[in-house]
Amino acid sequence: MKFTKMHGAGNDYVYVDCFREKVNNPSELAIRVSDRHKGIGSDGLVLIMPSETSDFRMRMFNLDGSEAQMCGNATRCVGKYVYDNGYTDQTTVTLETKAGEKILELFPVNGKVERVTVDMGEPVLKVQEVPVRWNEEQLISREIDFEPEKLAVTAVSMGNPHAVIFMSDIDRLEIEKIGRKIENHPMFPEKTNVEFVEVISPNYAKMRVWERGSGETQACGTGACATLVAAVLNRQLDRKAIISLLGGDLELFWNPDNNHVMMTGPAETVFVGEIWD
Repeated sequence: MKFTKMHGAGNDYVYVDCFREKVNNPSELAIRVSDRHKGIGSDGLVLIMPSETSDFRMRMFNLDGSEAQMCGNATRCVGKYVYDNGYTDQTTVTLETKAGEKILELFPVNGKVERVTVDMGEPVLKVQEVPVRWNEEQLISREIDFEPEKLAVTAVSMGNPHAVIFMSDIDRLEIEKIGRKIENHPMFPEKTNVEFVEVISPNYAKMRVWERGSGETQACGTGACATLVAAVLNRQLDRKAIISLLGGDLELFWNPDNNHVMMTGPAETVFVGEIWD
């Protein structure tokens, strides 16, 4: 089976072209390929597939084998893959995901896509839809006891759940200790991704992310979008800002005209290979 290793701002996945390859057990394959010592090494597995409703379809699996609804960084890489490999010559394509259809604008240079803008759609704030077990309609900057510390959380869904937490000096954060605890807290019935955010200026913030099912990753596109939304609601950032992650920067804009969040960032191919079984 042939594969392509790609990353968006350091958020790396193994991509399989299901126009040409067949994957019988993607959950098992995700666990195998993601292992950074005995496998290829990645944050998970992405399948690029035909779609009956969009130009293309994406399925993605975390490194623990669980299927995720959406990944912003992976959508950009899928856009690059289908263009670079001749599946389309269009610079605007639609992509079917478990979080709905996404519109991708591709920016090729010398025949290869380098950057992609993704219309990530509208953020979801109603707690029943995020979902969060909470007794108010929204969860915005409410203090939650994660023992032994209490943290102010803002809950946002960008097709998958996010708990955004603002703090200082995130470089020193012991994310392994607190990230898993928040991810698995009973108030999140489907678990949650967790963003730890340090605001530097009205247009710039640093972020570290603990991804549901994967642990800390270099970047998370939906997490960056959720962070912008949470920061605007908490009057921490303007609607247009750069979110700096461990793997690079993403440009975000929460459009007040249609309520959609637009995300722009890089997409890069690392290498191609073949698995023999």
